[in-house]
Amino acid sequence: MTAVTASIGLSVAAAAAVMAMAALVARRQGRVAVVDVAWGAAFGVAALACGAGAAVGEAGSGPRTWLLVALVVVWGGRLSWHIGRRTARHDGEDPRYEKLLGGSLREVGMARAVRKVFALQGALVPVIALPVSVGVVRDVRWWPVAVLGVLVWAVGLFFEAVGDAQLAAYRSRPRDERPPVLDTGLWAWTRHPNYFGDACVWWGLWLAGGLASGWVAGLATLVAPIAMTWFLTSVTGAKLLEETMMRRPGYAAYAARTPRLLPRPPRRTGGHRAGSTS
Repeated sequence: MTAVTASIGLSVAAAAAVMAMAALVARRQGRVAVVDVAWGAAFGVAALACGAGAAVGEAGSGPRTWLLVALVVVWGGRLSWHIGRRTARHDGEDPRYEKLLGGSLREVGMARAVRKVFALQGALVPVIALPVSVGVVRDVRWWPVAVLGVLVWAVGLFFEAVGDAQLAAYRSRPRDERPPVLDTGLWAWTRHPNYFGDACVWWGLWLAGGLASGWVAGLATLVAPIAMTWFLTSVTGAKLLEETMMRRPGYAAYAARTPRLLPRPPRRTGGHRAGSTS
C-alpha cells in the first residue's frame, strides 16, 4: 500500500466515523441539521488522521504536512463551533433539509436521511479532502504555489468568518428595528459571503496541498475544489437556501443587483436598499 493510498484510506475512515456518530445524534434529536456541525468536524478529524498517519509512516516529515493539517483544523473547528452555537438556539429542522428529504426526519425515516444526507456528505469529505490527503505525504515541488494557496485560504476564512459575524449581528437586532434583509458589509458584495469563503478555503488548500506537489498531484486532486464549489452552489448550499429566501420581501430586488457568489463592488440603484438573511 502506497503512502497516498493509506492517507486516503484514513480520510475515508475518519469521515465515516464522524458521519455515523452524527446520524446517531440526529436520530436522537429528530433533526438532520446536526450534519452541518459534523461537516466541519469531519474534515478536521480526517486531516488529523492523515497527518498522524504520515508522521507514523515517516512520509510527512516536512513543515507543509502540519501546515495543511492546521489550516483544515482551524477552518473546520471554526465552522463547527459557529454552526453548533447557532443551531443550539433552534429546535426545528433546517428548511433546506426538509426540502431535500421531502419532509421532516420523522416523516421520511432515518434510512432516507442516511442515504440522502449523511452518506452523501460522508462520501464527499474524502473527495474534497484529497489535496490534504495527498499533500501531507508528498514533497513540496513549488513553495510559491503553496504560499499562494495559504493566502487564498486566508481570504476565504476572512469572508466566511466576517460574513457570519455580520449576519449574527443583523439577527440579534429586534425585527422591527432591522431592514427586511441584510445588504451591508460583505453582504453588499455577494449574497453568500460564507459560501464564497468556503470555496476559497478549498481552492487554497488545493493550491497548497495539490498543485504545490506538482502537476500530476494537482490534476489528480482538482476534483476536490470543484466538488466543494458544486456542493455549495447546487446541492445543500445557495440553491436550496435561495428557494426559500426568494419568498421574503426585498430579497428578489437584492438578488437582482448583488452577485450570487463571486463578490463585486455593490451597486446602488436608489431607493430603499435590501439584502440577505441567509
